[in-house]
Amino acid sequence: VVDVNDNAPELVVSSFSSPLPENTVPGTVVALFSVRDRDSGANGQISCALEDQLFFSLRPAYKNYYELVTVSALDREETAQHILSVTAADAGSPPLTSTQTFTVDISDVNDNAPVFNQTSYTMYVRENNVPTVFVGAVSAADADVGLNAKVTYSLAPVQAAERPWCSCISVNSENGHVFVLRPLDYERLRQTEVTVSASDAGSPPLRANVTVRLVVLDENDNAPLVLYPGQDGSPASSELVPVSAEAGYLITKVVAVDADSGQNSWLSYHLLRATEPGLFTVGVQSGEVRLRRPVTDRDTVKQKLVVLVRDNGKPPLSATAALSALLLKDFSDVRLPHSSPATEDQGDSLTTYLIISLVFVSLLFLISTVAFVARKVCKRKELEAGHVLYGADNLQSGLADAAAAGTLPRAHCYEISLTTGSGNSEFKFLRPILPSLP
Repeated sequence: VVDVNDNAPELVVSSFSSPLPENTVPGTVVALFSVRDRDSGANGQISCALEDQLFFSLRPAYKNYYELVTVSALDREETAQHILSVTAADAGSPPLTSTQTFTVDISDVNDNAPVFNQTSYTMYVRENNVPTVFVGAVSAADADVGLNAKVTYSLAPVQAAERPWCSCISVNSENGHVFVLRPLDYERLRQTEVTVSASDAGSPPLRANVTVRLVVLDENDNAPLVLYPGQDGSPASSELVPVSAEAGYLITKVVAVDADSGQNSWLSYHLLRATEPGLFTVGVQSGEVRLRRPVTDRDTVKQKLVVLVRDNGKPPLSATAALSALLLKDFSDVRLPHSSPATEDQGDSLTTYLIISLVFVSLLFLISTVAFVARKVCKRKELEAGHVLYGADNLQSGLADAAAAGTLPRAHCYEISLTTGSGNSEFKFLRPILPSLP
């Protein structure tokens, strides 16, 4: 009996491994199978071939057994499943073939870290925000599957010096939403940066970091601050203006600043009120106070002005600056009183006290004068009542006694005459009363 090639080869699989981890090393045996053909001679000679030899190959094991092995690294993220076809053909004429298909699934290994969809993030929040306001979100994806692809978000550890600023930002661990926990002040913090970490749930977990920059937007919450003239409540010095000054003469300049930024810090100056509104003009942008016209005799010496300083915010905020100016013919008398309302009140009180003191002193002087005159009148009456006139007999008797004693070479007789007020006088006027004496 002559053999005819009427039997196709048979493939019998002894072992097959699927799924296959993607970190499988090259040379790993995936399947072991045997081939046979019931024909004889050339009709029973079998050869095996693998269609895809990029990742896998066939190698003879022993006798009619073959091994399906890996030849290169596998990547589930690139090809999650490999379908391999092994064809066995005999040497008959015509040859007969048989095909065995192997479906190899590649299992995931946590070999991919999360990847953010941006290299960095910039988020914005207006100052004076409400607590826990949402400002944006970060997003990261993981090419792995299952738990290896489950991403959670957190704030990466920061330096101790940065901790106070980072405490105002929070990130939702599930969806990556970023929140500002407390109101921010643009004048204290204009921007800050935090590092957000995305971590998967693999073992060991893989992570990635991204920088989130938070920019604080300015709100018009600061009124202008007048630096000059000082507005601390102390008496302001007056600017000296010569009466000969022409229109455009620079008197002074109001200096102010605004802690806000941008248009909120743009300042404009306006004359709010003045003693003579038509005498002065204020530069809208510069704040310079100048004469609008020459000084006339009708203008009062002391001029008071109030300048309004307003920013360009919405709504605008403003401040006022009070100034005073003295119109002088020359600057020789520069110590003119620069009074404020407080000093004027003190001056009024001092004037009242001076008037009261003068009245009291005048009354005291008047009373003293009246008392002195009354005393003089009383003394005069006493002197007039006690006037004594010595007679000639008494005086001659006294002189005779003196002559007998030898104290006078000649006997003289004098009459004492007293005048009004002579009681207080040190001088005595004597005249002789004897006819024989001159």
